[in-house]
This record gives sequence, structure tokens and C-alpha cells, in this order.
Amino acid sequence: METVKEQNLIFAFIKKNAVMCIALLAALVTSVIVPPDNQYKGYFDFKTLTCLFCVLAVVCALKNVDFFYILAQKIVNKFKNLRAAVLALVYITFIGSMLIANDMALLTFLPLGYFVLSSTKKEKYMAFTFIMQNIAANLGGMLTPFGNPQNLFLYTRFNIANGEFMKIMFLPFIISIAIITFCCIVFVKPEELVLTDEKTEIKPLRTSIYMLLFALSIAIVFRTIPYYVGLLIIPFVLIFMDREALCDVDYPLLLTFVFFFIFSGNMARIGAVSNFLSWLLQKNTLLMSVISCQFISNVPSAILLSRFTADYKDLLIGVNIGGVGTLIASLASLITFREYIKHNPKKMFYYVGMFSAFNFGFLILLTAIMEISL
Repeated sequence: METVKEQNLIFAFIKKNAVMCIALLAALVTSVIVPPDNQYKGYFDFKTLTCLFCVLAVVCALKNVDFFYILAQKIVNKFKNLRAAVLALVYITFIGSMLIANDMALLTFLPLGYFVLSSTKKEKYMAFTFIMQNIAANLGGMLTPFGNPQNLFLYTRFNIANGEFMKIMFLPFIISIAIITFCCIVFVKPEELVLTDEKTEIKPLRTSIYMLLFALSIAIVFRTIPYYVGLLIIPFVLIFMDREALCDVDYPLLLTFVFFFIFSGNMARIGAVSNFLSWLLQKNTLLMSVISCQFISNVPSAILLSRFTADYKDLLIGVNIGGVGTLIASLASLITFREYIKHNPKKMFYYVGMFSAFNFGFLILLTAIMEISL
């Protein structure tokens, strides 16, 4: 009986952390081909890992004091028709992904979307709303270095200037806003909507301190403060103020980075693989990075392909717009899928069909526009 229970727990863990487990397997397999040696130390980007940890920890602390929920609720409660409310939910997720990363934005605002639609008996729009929130999270985070994990990695690896980063991503960002807005206007009717006003009190002192820590983590990302300062201060403050936030950090995401650092480092040392990927990326970096995301997700694609091209502009655009498409193109998409199925277990195929239609529509349109403009 205990053995069966343990097996179920292991299976549940693997299912929940599929990307991390695949990354671990890839690291182990390539480590057989390229046995561990002194060069392994050069695989890891400790600044990226530190920045990601600091941002995730502070975001968890802010989430624990309901900061984002209160902020979102106040905005949504101002709208009295369904179309406006859905647009508000999607825009909040879009903006949230720029500030707290795409996966955290979804974990924060998808429950709000469910609350709004279920409390007003508008569940028929839930799949569409979740899908638009998911697309908004994946594409909204592209404008800032800390909006998506792959951004933070490429921003650090290629030492991209802040102004240049935003200039590169501005066009696909604006196009994404326009398409998302168009879809919400076309597919959601302006039906009357009454939102329940659930009272939640903010904690001024804790929230103020966490906002200061958030500002510190952003300063670290923008290279105005050494990253080790954040690694010392942020965990120290949270140990005393909110240990739960440190426990809630997405450590599987951090480990996914570690394992893919090993995998990509080993792949770069395999001559045949290195030559083949370099040849493909020379042909079309943007298209190859978009295609890669559809099979191995955007974060590992950024880590792997960055070793075979110096064209960080096309690579950055490719791994961002490549986050839409298949369910595995982005970890954020799996989070949305899991959240929707939790509330609608009998509508899995309906959701996957609608998800694929909208995501591939966005992917094809954005890729075509960017190919023409570059």
C-alpha cells in the first residue's frame, strides 16, 4: 500500500514538473557523452539564477499579502460589462507579466478570472478568457528583461543594453497588444456584468517593505546593484517576515535552468551537433528559434541556441513569440492548462482545440510580420 502511494506521489511530481524532469534527463544523457570535468563550471550563469530567485521570492511575498489580487480586483470592479471585464483581466495579466514574470502573473490572475466569470454565471467564456490571459502573459513579458525567464538569460548572456532590449521587442509587443485587443472585442459580447465585491485588506507595512525589496530585485536585473547584494538582503529579510515566500519560490524552474545549462553546455562540445545547429541558425535564426520552442519550450531553446549564434536580436524575438503555439512551447501554457482543467475536467479536448486555434493563429501572424520587418 505504501509503495503504491509513493509511486503515485512520484508520478504526480513528474507530471507537475515535466519540463524540469525532461531537462534533468537531457542533462544526464549528455553527461554520459561528455563526462563531467572542469569545464562544467563555465556552463552556469550564476547572475541569471540569482536574479530569477530574487524576483520570484519577492513576488511570492507580495502575493502572500494579496497585493496583486487587491490591485486587480479594484481595477476589474470598475467595469460593468463582460467585454470590458475580460479586457481588464487580460490587460492586467499582460502588464503583470512585464513586472512579475509570465508564470507568476498567471498564477496570480487566473484565479481572479475564474472568480469573475463563475460569480457572474459567465463560465462559457472561461476557456477563451484563460487562453487570452495565457497569450497575454507569454507575449506581454517580452518587453522587459525580467518579464520572461528566457529574457533574463539572454539579457545577461549577451549583455544587452536596456534601451536596445526594449527597442528590439517594441514592435512585436505592440502588435501583440493590438491582436489580443481585437480578439477580445470580436469574441466577447458586451453583456451586462455585476461583480461581487470581496473585501480584502492590505497590510501597509509588509507591503511597503516588499515593494522596496521588489525595487531592489529590479535594480539588480538592470545591473545598477551587484547581484550578490540581493542574494544577501532579500532572503535575510524574508526569513524574518515571510518564510513561506521562500518556500513558495518556483525551485523547479530554477533547477530547469541548471539542468539545461548542463545540457546546452554539453551539446556545444559535441562537434556534429554544434556544427549542425550553427548551420541551421545561420540560415534563419528567428524561424529556427520559433520552431525549437514548439518542441522543447522557450526557456531551454534560449539556453541551447544562444551557444550557436551571435544574432541575439532574432533569437530574442524568436524565443518570445515562440512561446505561443503548442502547449509545451511555454511553461506558462502548461500552468494555464492545469488551472482550466482543475475547474473544467470534462472540457479538456474543447480547451486544447480552442487553445491551438488561437495560439497557432498568433504564432503564424507574428512570425510572418517579424520575418517581413527584419
